[in-house]
Parts: sequence; C-alpha cells; structure tokens
Amino acid sequence: MREQLDWATANEQHLTATLSWLRLKLQQCTPEQGQGGLSQQELTDEPSRGWFKRKSSHPRISAKQLPPPKHSEEDEIEQAAQLIAEIEKNEPPPALLILAQRLALSHFEQQLLVLCVAMALDTRFARLCALAQDDINKPYPTFALAFALFDDPDWSALSPHAPLRHWRLLEINQPGVQPLTAAALGADERIVNYLKGLNYLDDRLTPLLDPLQTSDHGGETLPPSQQQLVDNMLDYLERSNGEAMVPVIELLGHDTISKRLIAGRVASLLGLSLQTLNINMLPTQTGDFESFTRLWQRESLLMPLALYIQLDGATDTEKTQLKRFLERSNGVVFVDLEDNKTKTVRERFSIEINKPTPKEQEQLWKEALQGQASKQPQRLAEQFSFSQNDIQRLARAALDGISKDESGITPSIDKMLWQGCRIAARAGMEQLAQRIDIKAGWEQLVLPSEQTILLHQITDQVAQRNRVYEEWGFREQMNRGLGINALFAGESGTGKTMAAEVIANALALDLYRIDLSSVVSKYIGETEKNLRKLFDTAEESGAILFFDEADALFGKRSEVKESHDRFANIEINYLLQRMESYRGLAILATNMKSALDKAFMRRLRFIVDFPFPGVEQRKEIWSKVFTANTPVDERVDYSRLAKFNLTGGNIHNVALNAAFLAAQEGGVITMPLLLDATRTEFKKLERPTKESDFRWQIATGVVA
Repeated sequence: MREQLDWATANEQHLTATLSWLRLKLQQCTPEQGQGGLSQQELTDEPSRGWFKRKSSHPRISAKQLPPPKHSEEDEIEQAAQLIAEIEKNEPPPALLILAQRLALSHFEQQLLVLCVAMALDTRFARLCALAQDDINKPYPTFALAFALFDDPDWSALSPHAPLRHWRLLEINQPGVQPLTAAALGADERIVNYLKGLNYLDDRLTPLLDPLQTSDHGGETLPPSQQQLVDNMLDYLERSNGEAMVPVIELLGHDTISKRLIAGRVASLLGLSLQTLNINMLPTQTGDFESFTRLWQRESLLMPLALYIQLDGATDTEKTQLKRFLERSNGVVFVDLEDNKTKTVRERFSIEINKPTPKEQEQLWKEALQGQASKQPQRLAEQFSFSQNDIQRLARAALDGISKDESGITPSIDKMLWQGCRIAARAGMEQLAQRIDIKAGWEQLVLPSEQTILLHQITDQVAQRNRVYEEWGFREQMNRGLGINALFAGESGTGKTMAAEVIANALALDLYRIDLSSVVSKYIGETEKNLRKLFDTAEESGAILFFDEADALFGKRSEVKESHDRFANIEINYLLQRMESYRGLAILATNMKSALDKAFMRRLRFIVDFPFPGVEQRKEIWSKVFTANTPVDERVDYSRLAKFNLTGGNIHNVALNAAFLAAQEGGVITMPLLLDATRTEFKKLERPTKESDFRWQIATGVVA
C-alpha cells in the first residue's frame, strides 16, 4: 500500500510538472511572451484549477534539490524540464512513460498527447492554445500547434497507423474539408484517467465482457490431472514469451466448468485478470468490430488482462469474426471449443480438458464429506461425473441438510447425497431428452424367466462396472466395448419401456427417452453434433438412455449411390462408436429387429427379445393390473380375460378404460365393464371379433 501511495504521489508530481512546463511553452508562443512567466513557486506547487489538490502530502522531488531559480523564460522552461527528468528516474516510472513504452509513443507523440490531456485537467489551457495560435476561435490543440510548439516535430504522427491514431488515444474533430492539421484534438477519457493514475477497463468494453468470478479460480488445490494441464499451459506460454504473438490456447472438450476453472487458474498464476466474452457478443458491423478489436488490444497492453471466448452454438459468421479478431489481437486468449475445427492463422496450442478422473472424484468426495457417508464416495464417483466445485457444493448441501433437521429423526445422508446428485445431473439432460417418471418395480414385471435373468444381469453389470473396469484392470487392456448397451426387441406393448423403468428404479437412476425428431437432422453433420452433445451430457448425468423405435436411427447402412447415402452411413458409424464408448447404460427399443444394422447388432452387449405374452403370463398381468385401492368385483374372471390375445400394454388400456366406466356408472369394476372395454380395444386394433366372446354368463342368466 505504501509503495502504491508513493507511486501515485510521484505520478501526480510528474503530471503537475509536465503541465507547468507545457504552460511555459505555450506562453512562450503567445503575443504576451516575456510578460509573465511562471515563478519558481508555481513550478513546485500544483495548479489552482483542475483536478489536483493544493499540495502533495508525500513529495518525492522538491525545488530545494534544483539549482537556484533563474529569471529568463528559457531558463524557467529548462528548469521545469529538469524537474520532469528527475521525477522520471523513479521506479516504477510515471504513467506517461509506461504508456509510451507499451504503446510505442515517440517523444513528440508524448508531448502532443499531454497537450490534449491538459485541456481536460486545467481550464487555463484553452485560452493559452487560442493565444498561441493567434486565433480566438481555436481554444483547442491542433497538430499544427504541436508542430510549432515542440522541438523535433514528427510528421509521421499524423498517420492513421501511428500510435496516437491507431490506438485511439486522440479524439479528432474534423468537419467538412478542414485539413487534419487544423482539426480540433482532444484526449480519450480513458487515457486521461490512465495518466492520472486510474487504471480500469474501458467502459466501452464492459457491456461486452464479464470478469471471471474469483471463486472459479480460488486457492483450492486442483486434482492432479487438472493441475498437470495448468502446468503444461504455463510451460508453453513461458516458452512462447519472446514470440511476436502469444499462441491462442484452445480448450477442447464439452466440460465448460472445468475449462473456466483451469483457465482462471492459469490467468491467476500469470497475474492476469480473466475476462469472458461470448461469441455472440462480438460486434458484427465493420466499424464496431474494428473499434472493439483496437480497444481490446489497447486494454490488454495497459492492463494485465486475458480473454476467455465461449463458442457455444457459434454460427459460421461468428466463427469468421472470431478468426479475424484472433488474427489482429495479441495477448493470452483462451478459446472454448468442443473440437479444433475452428481455423485461425495464429499459432495455437490445443489441450483436452476433462473433469477429474473417477479416482480423483472419489478422493474429492471423501474430503468434502469430512468422514460422513464413508461408503458413498466410491459409489458417487462411479455413477456421476462432477467438477470439484460441484462436489464441494453438493456435499455441503447434504451436510447442512442433516445439521438443520429439527424433527428429531436424522435423515439418511446417503439418500440425500444420491438424490442431490441425481437432481444436479439433470440440468443438461432436461433440454435434450424427456425424463420418464419411474414407477415400475420387479414385482410388476411379467416376463419369462430367461428375459428376467437377462434384465437382472444388465442391472448387475451397471452396478459393478467400476469394480470390473477399474479395480480389476479391464480398462487398461480394453479400448473399446466398455459401454453397457442393450437391445429390447418385441411388439408394441410387450413391456420394453416398463423393463427400462424397472432397471432404472433398481439402480436409482434417471431414465430419459430420446426424441429422435430432435436428434436427426437433414443437414450434413448436424445429427452427429446432436448425438455428441447428447452422449457427452449423459456421461456426466449417469442417466440411462432409452432410444424408442431405434430402427429409425440405427437402421442398416445402405450402398453408396449418392452423397446422401454416404453421409447417412457416416452417422451410423458414429453411433456405433459412441455406443461402445458410452460409460453409462443405453437401451434401444425396436418393433423391427430385422431392420437394424448387423454390425450394430454384433456390438451390443445384451439382446432381450420380448415375446407376445402367453395365457398364463396374461393372467398374471391381469391379476397385477389393479392397485390395492381399486374397487374390483370379486367375481372378475382373470382366466377368462387371459384368453384374449392382448399384450401387457393393451391390458393396461383395457383396465384403465374399465375403471373410468366404473367410476361413471357405479364405482365398482365388474366383469361386464371389462368385457366392454376389451371389445373397444379390439376395435381400436382392428381385429376381427365375435360378439359371443364379450358376453358374461352367471348363475342367474346372461348379462351382455
């Protein structure tokens, strides 16, 4: 704090001395020349008007250190110049010298800039400029005035490529056909404040940029795998330190949270403030884009800044704009990409960013839970994939939930953690697929023993996959086929969806039905992009994917006769690869098993055929279709109902329709109502019927 205060004091003295020297130079050029130069006291005191206090509380250079005052105007100017030179020897140097060094300003350009800055700091300079130009209508600086006022004028300062105009340090008011040398000049407000010692991000950029929150790159120790990525980036940037342009750092992968965390850590270690920019905020109009690019370049030189660019959902036009921006900007830039297909002429350093490994996540859970729920860390790490911040947040919420319980019954932290993780993992999937409300259990499922055994095997493999792959070392020997996938084949209503619900219920996981209309696209490459986003998000959520009517998406590859066939085959090949690498469970359901691609069938872990239920299975389904609260007539004959060739889904429809009929007529589900509902179901299915099949005979007669 003391060093900062001393620098601010020295900088203020330097600016004060520079303005005093400048007033003397202007007075020397006025008709009143020689009639009233500034006194020695005026050189050491601050001006009475402007943005300055009367005296400095921490003087660095005093007038006592200089030779006795002289009386000629030339001597006073020389004395003021000596004072400026003495102050400039301080370390760090004043803001004007820092600005000149970073923006490559010549000595003449520095003097011209100070002349414009003086207009904003001291109101006396307007009159002095008018007198020096011998024109009362010119109370402002001009290039012509600077050429006449300062020694060794540099005509190249007029160039739009010279620093003053290139970096937008000056504001030029040039109406009509007025020559540039006579145009009114002013200093940019940001530069005025910079020379005064106030360094902040230009307010023309703040609406487009957002600072990365400091909590994203705090002092916590990163997991080893992510810390290694930070070290790799720091080493690469250190090796590139002497290059003209710093390489763009491309952060590949779909885990934006980890990318921001790692980019923030790298920027923090480099002493940079990380600003984030969404690609859709990049100006599209040529003039606005040019201004933004110049201002960002200038700010990155004046402040310790780094930029993080988010490309989520970028259009081709926005990617072109990004390419132009990267070609014309320097400094540390992180680009968030899902792949490295975005091209730029700048050298780039690409690095894959992932969440912590399962072992690291297990350790993070142990640390965050502080010894509570000792058996949960491994289970949570096996099923879900969370960032370090997410793990800490979820663990803290579970621990707080227990400590705040006032009912006297301590809730299960295991259950709270698992449910909290399920809810947190849904965030990404809710926008991509439809979550199925899980209700069915093993006791409701009616299938032959062979199919039931297969379903239990699928459930057990999902539950034990981490032990087999990680602890027993299968992942080290295999690079494909680690995903658990299953095909459920059978007619509509034979129990495929219910079986998926049963598995999800047994594993306490969410089940998502994939809407094929939102995945398949007629545009080339869009289907693969949609599938990649779907599988990547599902990997993190631990959800079970259920592709209904999968034959529409996983159909046979065709002979290539036109370009469309070739791209359709590419989509199927991509699906085959993702199904094998998916770490969760993917279930495919189809009514047309023969329509699926043979190569795809070969790579499936399980194939479960759901047969049309026989009489005994239909009887069991009928006996389980009603709940305990449903009023059912005790004379209902399930054996008679089982003789109708209906699937489980059709039986549920009949039972539901009969329940509504009973609610309307008498409140009890009777056999006649069930037969009426069965007749309606047969007509809906367009099956031939005999009226006698739907008559119910009891001891007192025949009831239709």
